[in-house]
Amino acid sequence: MRPFGRRHPAGRPSRPRAVKYVATIAGHPTVVDVTGGPDGHYRLTIGEEVWEVDARLTAQGFCSLLVGGVSHLAAVIDRDGTCVVDVGGEAYEILVEEQTRWIIRTRGGIAGGGQGQTLTAPLPGKITHVAVRPGDQVRAGDTLVVIEAMKMENEFKASTAGTVSDIRVQPGQAVNPGDVLVVVRSAAEGEPRP
Repeated sequence: MRPFGRRHPAGRPSRPRAVKYVATIAGHPTVVDVTGGPDGHYRLTIGEEVWEVDARLTAQGFCSLLVGGVSHLAAVIDRDGTCVVDVGGEAYEILVEEQTRWIIRTRGGIAGGGQGQTLTAPLPGKITHVAVRPGDQVRAGDTLVVIEAMKMENEFKASTAGTVSDIRVQPGQAVNPGDVLVVVRSAAEGEPRP
């Protein structure tokens, strides 16, 4: 196996860039840890399995892959944000997202029919803006808070219509995964009973 990463002038190897993705196939998300450099050589870790992959873009929409010493030609088409990958006559629809984006999209809050919403922080970050106050009426899709995480600002929105009953954060506050940010009482819940 050849050395991983390129060398600095002083002879010390550089650290390959590592990125975590979530690949969702048929509704089943899987974390894929990708480490690689500009030379087209990648190490993919999927669960307990580690794959050494050489990948080269050969033409628009085609990629040449060398996986475990076996050569593959993959046709890749973007269909509304989902990759359709055809390898050896078998087609797969794969939604690939950076893990942080996937966490934000899937774990931004808990809501259910008539249950309201308890918005929790899906990852560590800093509150940059609180868009609502207790007593405010919100509709599904209204912005509740903005969190800066990994140098990106992420808006978190109401998933249900209702009334803001509790705000547990303020601008500038650091939050951790699972911290409750905002509570929205759904319109179907009515007024709390004494």
